[in-house]
Amino acid sequence: MQTERLLLRPFVPDDLDSVHAWQSRPDVVRYLYGEVRSRDEVTEFLRLRARTTWPRVEGDVLGLAVVRRDSGEVIGDVNLGWLSARHRQGEIGFVFNPEHHGNGFATEAATAVLRLGFRVLGLHRVIGRCDARNTASAAVMERLGMRREAHFRHDEVFKGEWGDQYVYAVLDDEFP
Repeated sequence: MQTERLLLRPFVPDDLDSVHAWQSRPDVVRYLYGEVRSRDEVTEFLRLRARTTWPRVEGDVLGLAVVRRDSGEVIGDVNLGWLSARHRQGEIGFVFNPEHHGNGFATEAATAVLRLGFRVLGLHRVIGRCDARNTASAAVMERLGMRREAHFRHDEVFKGEWGDQYVYAVLDDEFP
């Protein structure tokens, strides 16, 4: 799948160096489950991501490498999880190398994945979640036209302390 500046494609083993470049950074995993990953752990991540190239059943997560078309560099990961077939619900997520923040790449990639979810998979509602301190991810979801539906206070212990979570959502008839 292509956008104006990006190619979204399944991950391949050759993506190891690029993906490790951001998954090994403490500032990237600060708001994510898990910790920094070793090269071996990123290799396993790529193997697992490559298993689902299209969501076929409820629970599948389609994870796509985000590649800059001008340089061929893998700069991020955008994913769409199929939460419920009966209720036609999905969940979007994204992680980008901070060296590429501030250029609209996350919004561009997520827009393409939302379009895929609504127009191709027939989803009715897509949610996105983030740590309430993750203002950058919250801003991306707002730029996507998603509305904040919940602010869960101290909903779980996250990395050793109580954390707050925002939940955003957009419906198929709200998405441009």
